Amino acid sequence: MTTATAKSTADDLIVKAQDRSALIGIVGLGYVGLPLAMEFARVGFRVLGFDVSEPVVDGLRAGRSHVQDVPGTEVAGFAKAGKFAATTDLSRLREPDVVSICVPTPLSKTKDPDVSYVLAATNSVKQTLRRGQLIVLESTTYPGTTRELMLPALESTGLKVGEDFFLAFSPERVDPGNPQWNTRNTPKVVGGITETCCRVALAVYGPAIQRLVPVSSTEAAELVKILENTFRSVNIGLVNEMAIVCDKLGVNVWEVIDAAATKPFGFMKFTPGPGVGGHCIPLDPHYLAWKMSTLNYRTRFIELAGEINAAMPEYWVARDVDRLNEQSKAVRGSRVLVVGVAYKKDVDDIRESPALDVIRLLRRHGAIVDYHDPHVPKLKDDDLELRSVPLTADTLKTTECVIIVTDHSDVDYGLVARHARLVVDTRNALAATRGRVP
Repeated sequence: MTTATAKSTADDLIVKAQDRSALIGIVGLGYVGLPLAMEFARVGFRVLGFDVSEPVVDGLRAGRSHVQDVPGTEVAGFAKAGKFAATTDLSRLREPDVVSICVPTPLSKTKDPDVSYVLAATNSVKQTLRRGQLIVLESTTYPGTTRELMLPALESTGLKVGEDFFLAFSPERVDPGNPQWNTRNTPKVVGGITETCCRVALAVYGPAIQRLVPVSSTEAAELVKILENTFRSVNIGLVNEMAIVCDKLGVNVWEVIDAAATKPFGFMKFTPGPGVGGHCIPLDPHYLAWKMSTLNYRTRFIELAGEINAAMPEYWVARDVDRLNEQSKAVRGSRVLVVGVAYKKDVDDIRESPALDVIRLLRRHGAIVDYHDPHVPKLKDDDLELRSVPLTADTLKTTECVIIVTDHSDVDYGLVARHARLVVDTRNALAATRGRVP
């Protein structure tokens, strides 16, 4: 293909992005893909969503949303307007001009990156890849995934990147439940395999995203997301260790952090808790640690922070055991109420939630464990299968200990303060009701 022809291919897609005639394909309609689909539809693009789950696709076709931040009425409205459709038929990947891959990237049991979903999606795209398409990976992964895994597979079709098709990486930055920052107003990093790939990707995302941040390569874009969440993991690990330090010194960690946060420079406030959860912070740093291990380098900060954060459920359960012992009660046979099982406040997501470890550890000690979470009516995770109990005065009075794991905004902590016999507050949620509770 001549340079002029390659430029024409890129310019054709850029024009389609500018006049909204490009068909946008989203592979994976979860908490990343579905909000992205809605933003493209909102600015006038037609969007074809792909998911391997028939219940998910059937629900979207019926105007039901399974993602907390996306109202079902919005899905139904765009579907009725012809701007959004969903399918499980991956052979239709030939139709979109743009294919954004938003699939899970979990860790294996050995903490190695599991890129099987990315590889499966790439293989599906490869089967239908045509000239003029832009492929963007949004799934968080280790630096090198786009170039080392996706590019060879796509170029095996005989099409050339940067000329016949375009390949980029743009990490998702979704923060579920955040009322201020969403897909549209969160700056979006974009890195292409070639400069032309980046230029095309910027043109496609431009109408739907308020601010774009181009970087020089897909590796740089991949590393941006890893750095963001490693930064959080390391700092959370630091304040979690400080919580243990303060406990041993008899100092209130929340008071120390609040006072330190008054410094107008050189300090960023992080707060301790029962550990870390969700898809990003517990997992993403391991992608980088794994990648660097292949280069014979050990990421010691990352590993240590992970160890501290992973040990926090044990620390707080030990606090629970000690508090019961102080009242001459054994944890075995005691009824313990866990308040909040989602991985963070005001969401319904339990992935990697430290509450799951807290419940299992309490059970291992012989406690009778119930939970209350207004966002998670049913809890099912491997061996755990529970239902949320009502938070009432009677429930609290018949419970030996309450352990607050997730500080949802819509929980009546005043009720807890008034009626609970004993509280272990991992989030300082009771501070506003009766002062700080250790």
